[in-house]
Amino acid sequence: QVQLVESGGGLVQAGGSLRLSCAASGRILSINVMAWYRQAPRKQRELVARITRGGSTNYADSVKGRFTISRDNAKNTVYLQMNSLKPEDTAVYYCAAMSRGFSPDYWGQGTQVTVSS
Repeated sequence: QVQLVESGGGLVQAGGSLRLSCAASGRILSINVMAWYRQAPRKQRELVARITRGGSTNYADSVKGRFTISRDNAKNTVYLQMNSLKPEDTAVYYCAAMSRGFSPDYWGQGTQVTVSS
């Protein structure tokens, strides 16, 4: 099993920045890909960004150029730096970990990000 604990969410004004962190514990050697998803009210959960163990990244079009995902394998932690935040970025952000492929095997509990206009 893998446990994921997110931190760093909060309330910020439009144009501001936040950094989310996700610390992994447990069977961390089994993890290949880590990712951030988000779910806004009345919307489906969507992929925001993901990063492989080797550092390859992918981003949703809506966050390209504003968000940066990074990974510290020594600390078993993945980060999401969010800049130029917009009200439409308001959502619960979830950390996810994958052992094989790109379908999440493990989820964190989520952290609320609210961007005021």
